[in-house]
Amino acid sequence: MYQHLLVPLDGSELSERASQSSLELARKLGARITAFVAEPLPPLPHMGSNPTAYAREADQHLARTEAHAQAVLNSFKAKAEEVGVPFDGRFTRTDAVDDAIVNTAVEAGCDLIVMVTHGRGAFGELLFGSHTKNVIARSKLPLLVLH
Repeated sequence: MYQHLLVPLDGSELSERASQSSLELARKLGARITAFVAEPLPPLPHMGSNPTAYAREADQHLARTEAHAQAVLNSFKAKAEEVGVPFDGRFTRTDAVDDAIVNTAVEAGCDLIVMVTHGRGAFGELLFGSHTKNVIARSKLPLLVLH
């Protein structure tokens, strides 16, 4: 069966469900987990931006997003250790979250991706998009989608 799960997280209450469910599944299967956090790149400067102020804001953004990613991964790691599931954590900065999830799953040698979906419906997907739907379309790996 499955031996290595990729679990994309964003620190939300919804992704907490993915972490709990994936830990239960991994424990039952004797599998390991790679948790993955994708953080946004710094916003681009706009016309008239002060280069010094932009550099400072970009540095603050990088520090803030790295701290957030590490907090999410450390929280998951503590839960994984508590239930005895081998754990690896990764994070990247990207604006192409769907591609980053698929690429990380392949690079890490995962054989299942566990994701949650907001279940917004067609109108919500039109407005906000769906990372889950895009990962399904791009990945050759099976996905376990939680709602």
